[in-house]
Parts: sequence; structure tokens; C-alpha cells
Amino acid sequence: MARRISRRTVTAAVVLATVLPLSACGGGSDAGSSSDASGKIEGRITFQTWNLQANFKDYFNGVIADFEKKYPGTEVKWVDRPADGYADKISADAAGGTLPDVVNVSPDLLAPLVKAGLALDLDKSAAQYRKEYLPGAWAGDQVPGVEGTYAFPWYLNTGPLFYNKRLFKDAGLDPEKPPTTYDQVFDAGLRIAKQSGGKIATLANVPTIEDFGRYGAQLTNKAGTGFAFNDAKGVQLLTRYKELYDAKALDPQALTATPESAGHKFLTESVAMNPGSALDLGNFKKQAPNLYKNIGITDQITSTGKVNMYVMGVMVNSRSKRKPAAVAFGHFVTDATRQMAFAKQVAIFPSTAGSLDDPYFTKEDGTDETRVRIAAAKSLKNAVNYTPVQFSDQMKTALGNEVAKALQGKQSPQEALDNAVKACDRLLQQS
Repeated sequence: MARRISRRTVTAAVVLATVLPLSACGGGSDAGSSSDASGKIEGRITFQTWNLQANFKDYFNGVIADFEKKYPGTEVKWVDRPADGYADKISADAAGGTLPDVVNVSPDLLAPLVKAGLALDLDKSAAQYRKEYLPGAWAGDQVPGVEGTYAFPWYLNTGPLFYNKRLFKDAGLDPEKPPTTYDQVFDAGLRIAKQSGGKIATLANVPTIEDFGRYGAQLTNKAGTGFAFNDAKGVQLLTRYKELYDAKALDPQALTATPESAGHKFLTESVAMNPGSALDLGNFKKQAPNLYKNIGITDQITSTGKVNMYVMGVMVNSRSKRKPAAVAFGHFVTDATRQMAFAKQVAIFPSTAGSLDDPYFTKEDGTDETRVRIAAAKSLKNAVNYTPVQFSDQMKTALGNEVAKALQGKQSPQEALDNAVKACDRLLQQS
């Protein structure tokens, strides 16, 4: 039930989640710099995005032109970096003192910049804007153990769980009553595997950190200084996944699957359920018409009552020489007007308060695409980003390795999660 939306959903690029090897780690956001962003909004600033120019050149050029018109005497230089190597580029710029004034970041890329003292604390520098954003989105750019908020929330994403009605019906399940709890998902998976002789799996991904969060496991300690997903809830979730794996209800290739490969399994109707977004419906319609006519759409499965969301942010360099202009532009590009305009160009959701009440996100028109958009928008109002901001790519790999050992029977679920927590804690200390 891994719910991982890659940036390919928005820009045909894959999310890179890497802890940057910054030598200044541990300084706090404003170390060596002032948090004061008052003063005249003027001067030349650089704005860096993450593989957005190819598809949204006109949109961003328009945003920049509007900003420069609103604030005479300002100039925004826009640079766009490719997805491949984006984390490495930020790391090199941070180490070399060439980080742009305003930077497009995901929470995991933001965290090491905060610790290195390179992200401006917006709770100090731009507190007047906080009320304009959804509380959960604003909190998405906070780092446990460090006071403050370090990026303007930008666009959000989430999505439903798709299921194949035909495969459910073939297994004797009611295709109009999809699972609504984890236990129901697991029970349906075991039934589908049994009825198909192990030929049809229900899920194609092993559990990730966000799955443990949605299941109700405690992901970190309260101080954010260590991980805790090896609690009773975490062990229970992994134990159920082991049952699925043994019964072939979890695809055999799940141990090495990517979101793209799992999506292909669902597309070819060899897997009964898969998470996705509104964009996937058009893909199903074009590439798999037989699947499309049997597509079922249900909500994300969660034990907490809150779905998972993905947050993209806009960070201001704490050492920018043009802080007033940088803060003003960071707010401008993420305000309600700009976010609504962007959301109507691509299937993402605004993080600004009240925007999700717009008719675009609330009014049905009879299409599945709109149905998915409306359901996702409603769920985002109290959604959370379950992936801890300090959970790096190396930590994801460590967790995945231990989960694989548990599924293969090489160690118990408890041992696997204990080892994963130890490995992730070690990596956290090294950062």
C-alpha cells in the first residue's frame, strides 16, 4: 500500500531524497546570518526550480513578470535544474556558498539545509503569512528538534487507491464494496491469491515509512532524535505483510519494485490494487481500456483518520543579500492566486487555506477525473506528511533491506524493524 507519488506525476521526474553532506551540519537555520527580512523589496534574486521549465515555462515567466511589475526595482533570474543530480547540485551550492536566494525543495532536502544554517526561519521572518496556508502544510516544513518553519508550503499531492473490479469479482468479492480498513485489505488479498492459485497479487509494493505512519506506528521519538517504528503497531503491520508474501498475495517482485514497476503490474491486471492520482485515469484510458472500464476508486487506507500527503516547498536562503525580495517572491509564487493557477495546469493541489473550497475542487461534473480530484482535495484538509523530514534516501534503503529479510523469513518482523531503527538512527547521527 506504499503511496509514493514521484515527481513524474507532475514533471516526468523522479523524487530524489538524499541527506546532503553539508559540513556545517547542526548549526540551526540562522547560524551566521540574520533572520531579519525587513526593508525595501528590491534587487536581483535567483529562483531555482526542480525540473519544471520544460512543461511550465510560460507559467513561471508570467509569475516572474507579475512580481517584477508589482515590485519595481526587482529582477528575478529563474534557473531550472534537472531531476537527475538535483540533490547533489544543492549540496555543492550549499558547500560552495552559491545557493540561490529562493529554492524549490522537498522536506527531506530541506532538513539538512536547516541544520547547516542555510534556511531562513519563516516563523521569524514571514510570520504574517502563516495564516494563509493549511496548518498541516505549514508544519510540513518544520524539522523536529529545531524551532521554526523553513519553507513556504507550495503544492501538495495525494491520491486514492485504485482497484480492479473484475479481479475482485472473480475472487467472489463484492466489486462495489472495496476494503476500507487494513484488515479488509489483507483479507481480500489472501482471498484473491487463493482463488487465483497465486497468480493474482493484491499489492505490488512492500511497506514504506509512510505506510507505518498510516497504520498508526510511532515513527520518531518526540524530540525527533531517533526513530521508533519498531513498536507494536509497526511489527503488526510487517507481520501481516509477511502473511501476504507467503500466500503470494504480495507480488513476488515487490522486494525490488519501484512505483513505476508496481504501476505497470496494475496496468497489466496482474495486481488487484495500486495507489495513484487523477493523472493515472487518463493513462488507464489510453493504455489499458479493459482495466479502465473495470476501475474502482476508493480512499487511501489509514488507521489514523488522516491520509498521507506530499509537500513541496519554497525555501529562502538565510544568507541571501536580498532577503526582503527573496521572502516576498517566496510568498508570491506560493500565494493562493498563483497556486490555484498552477493547480489548473497540472494535477496538484494548493496548500493555501480556503483554496480547496474552490468549485474546481468541490463541484462534480460526472467524470472520474473530477471525482478523484474532489476526494483528494477533501482529504488534504487534515492530511499529514508521514515521511519524517529527516528520513533520507539511505534510511529508506535500510528500512527496505530489513523489510525484505523479514518477508523472506530470514529474520522476524520485530528483529527486522529493530535493525532498521538502529541503522536509521546511526545514519541520523552521521548527518
